[in-house]
Amino acid sequence: MAEKQVDNKRKPGTPGAFSRWMQHRMNARVNRKLRRGRGSFMGMDVLILHTVGRHSGERRETPVAWFPDEDEDARLIVASGGGSRHPDWFANLMAHSDEAAIELPGGGAVPVRPQRLEGDDRERAWQRIATAQPRIAKYQSKSDRQYPVVRLTPR
Repeated sequence: MAEKQVDNKRKPGTPGAFSRWMQHRMNARVNRKLRRGRGSFMGMDVLILHTVGRHSGERRETPVAWFPDEDEDARLIVASGGGSRHPDWFANLMAHSDEAAIELPGGGAVPVRPQRLEGDDRERAWQRIATAQPRIAKYQSKSDRQYPVVRLTPR
């Protein structure tokens, strides 16, 4: 009887166990700071994005930089994911958009309706984001994919 071979190699661009553990620790630390009223990280405004795991169904809380939108109630976020692939929070947000919420510094969770921007809407939003944070535009220029821009509007 032949032995079943197990491929222990990770797909390129996927984080290992230690990297995932470290990311969870960092997210938890930033979330604690946000809940104490400190709403910025590395010079950017940050919110806590509440999503539901697309496979696990578990609730997730991820700190994400946000930018003001033309609509004063809405916020814009960018799914950069380190450049090589969409971040997990983006896939979770799109899979369970009806369960999305945001938490601003010192406040409670507010349900939101996410909308992935396309075409001229994305371009106008991207120009505002790139002007506010040129570092994001620099990351985008080095990536082979276009970063999704998502508008989060309170429900």
